[in-house]
Amino acid sequence: MIELIPAIDIINGQCVRLTKGDYDQKTVYRDAPAEVAKEFEALGFKRLHVVDLDGAKSKHIVNDGVLKAITSETHLQVDFGGGIKTDEDLEKAFASGAAMVTVGSIAVTNPDLFMGWLEKYGAERMILGADVRHGKISINGWKEDSSEDLLPFLKKYIDAGVKNVLCTEISKDGTLAGPAIELYQQVMDAYPQLHLIASGGVSSQEDIVALNKAGIPAVVFGKAIYEGKINLKALWDWQNA
Repeated sequence: MIELIPAIDIINGQCVRLTKGDYDQKTVYRDAPAEVAKEFEALGFKRLHVVDLDGAKSKHIVNDGVLKAITSETHLQVDFGGGIKTDEDLEKAFASGAAMVTVGSIAVTNPDLFMGWLEKYGAERMILGADVRHGKISINGWKEDSSEDLLPFLKKYIDAGVKNVLCTEISKDGTLAGPAIELYQQVMDAYPQLHLIASGGVSSQEDIVALNKAGIPAVVFGKAIYEGKINLKALWDWQNA
């Protein structure tokens, strides 16, 4: 059964969502992310994906205080990403209670540093972020496209021990247009041992059912929750039926 991971994206300490990663297309949904996290936990969810969008933009962690509030006020297993560029950033994320971190840009711009983190902290605590636009890996809060193609990029790190990959199809993210199931299937066909977390475009429970049917191990979803497109209790009941 697919693992369900709700998402909280943070700007200025608020719970927001962007469309296609565009900071000019921002919607603020809630003022207190920790309260949102508590609501997810009350429904039975165990995992939470938290993105520091201020951090992604400024290239260093900004909202570690919000992360600490979430991890100290809930028992959720939080994976945290956005702005992790240095050893100090990584240590700050873990010190603030993150169980896992999602790192993308550094894996492109400084592979040796990422490999060092993988060796030091272990594959269970590291999620490789693979944000894709037009088949290429995008970095720095989706502001730049690299020359890296998705599958060879993943292979390099899977061979080095990576087990968890969060793959976001940027053109789908925040659009409620449905997930890029074909893309995720390509990844799973190439690397069936991978714990792939699909992200971007989820608009309904039916989308999640389709991802599950396609054999995708996990899914992150956010906007569909905040826009009322998904009934979380019904989704939880479906997963646990």
